Amino acid sequence: MIDHFGINCADLPAAAAFYDKALGVLGFERVMDFGVALGYGTPGHPDFWISTQPDGSGPSSGPNREVHIAFVAESADAVRAFFDAAVSVGAEVLHEPRHWPEYHDHYFGAFVRDPDGNNVEAVCHTVAPG
Repeated sequence: MIDHFGINCADLPAAAAFYDKALGVLGFERVMDFGVALGYGTPGHPDFWISTQPDGSGPSSGPNREVHIAFVAESADAVRAFFDAAVSVGAEVLHEPRHWPEYHDHYFGAFVRDPDGNNVEAVCHTVAPG
C-alpha cells in the first residue's frame, strides 16, 4: 500500500545529520539528494524522505507540517484514476499524472493536496516512458 513517505524539517542540515547517523546503524543510507529533499533507504529505493519546511504561506502552513505520502499504483491507468477521483472531491492539483525521469526511467506519478494540506501521491514504477 505505502510506496514511500516524507516529512518536512525546520532545519534540513540538522535533520540530515540525525537521519544519516540514526538510519545508518539500521542499514539504511541517503540514496538521493536534491538539495532541498533527501531520500533514505537502500540503493535504488528511497522509502523515507526529508525536505525543507515550506515558508508558511501556503495551504500546508500552520501548526502542522505537511506530510508527503505515496501510495502504490499498479499501472499508469490506476495513477490517472487516483488523480481523477481525488480532484473530483476537491483535492488541489499539485502535479498531474506524468513520467518523472528525475526519479527513475519508469516512475509515473500524480500529486494532489488533501483537505488537511498534505501532499498525497499515487505512483507506479513500471511504466515505460513515451
